[in-house]
Amino acid sequence: MKRFLFSTILWVILVSAITDDKKTIWLCGDSTIAIKETKTYPETGWGMPFVYFWDSSIQVKNLAKNGRSTKTFISENLWQQVVDGAKEGDFVLIQFGHNDEAVEKKERYAPPAEFKANLVKFITEARMKKAIPVLLTPVSRRKFDTLGTAQETHREYAAYVKEVAKDQNVLFIDLDSQSRALYQQFGKENSTLLFMQLKPGEHPNYPEGRNDNTHFNELGARLIAQLVLKNLKELNTDLNNHIVVSKIK
Repeated sequence: MKRFLFSTILWVILVSAITDDKKTIWLCGDSTIAIKETKTYPETGWGMPFVYFWDSSIQVKNLAKNGRSTKTFISENLWQQVVDGAKEGDFVLIQFGHNDEAVEKKERYAPPAEFKANLVKFITEARMKKAIPVLLTPVSRRKFDTLGTAQETHREYAAYVKEVAKDQNVLFIDLDSQSRALYQQFGKENSTLLFMQLKPGEHPNYPEGRNDNTHFNELGARLIAQLVLKNLKELNTDLNNHIVVSKIK
C-alpha cells in the first residue's frame, strides 16, 4: 500500500513538473472563443480548433465563457486564474467587446471608461507575471447591407481596444476588421456557411432551426482560429517556433 501511495505521489509530481515546464497560451474572452458543450454542437468557439496548431511544448488554457465581458470575467474570478497561474513567457490573448457593449444587460455592460480600464488591468497584471498580453478586437458578427457589403458591428468597442493597445504598446490583432474581410470574401449568402445557420429539422440539437450571425460552426471557428494564428505569426514572437501547422496563408 505504501509503495503504491509513493508511486502515485511521484507520478503526480512528475506530471505537474512537465505541465509547469510548458509555455501556456491563455485565452480570455466570450462565447466566440469558448469551449462548447456537446448539446450545443455544431456551435464551436475558435479556441477549440486553435489548440491543434501547437507542438507538445505548448498548452492552451481556454478560460473564455459564454456571455462574459471584461466586467464579469473579473467579477467571476476567471481573470484571477490567469493572475494565479501565468508565468514568465506565457501569452495571454484577450478578446472582449461583444458583451461589454450590451447596454441592456446591466450585469455584463462595461461603459467605455470601465472597459478600457479593465483592459489596462489585464495588460498590467499579465506583465507583472512576465507574461505577454495580446489584445484582439472583438470578432465581427455577420451583417451585410443591401449591396452585399459586410458592415461593422463593433465600431465603438473595437476602437477602444485599438486605443488601449496603442497607449499600452501591447501586441495587437485587429480581428474585427479581418474577420469582416473574411465574410466579404465568402459573400452575403455563402458567409452563412461559417455561422450557426440551421433550418428546422436540419440538426437534432436545434429541431426548430437557428438563425445566428454571431456564433460559429466548425468551419467558421477554424477559419477564425487560422486568422488569429496568421496574425500571431506576423507578430514574430517566440510562439513561431512552436507552430505545427505547416501551411497557414
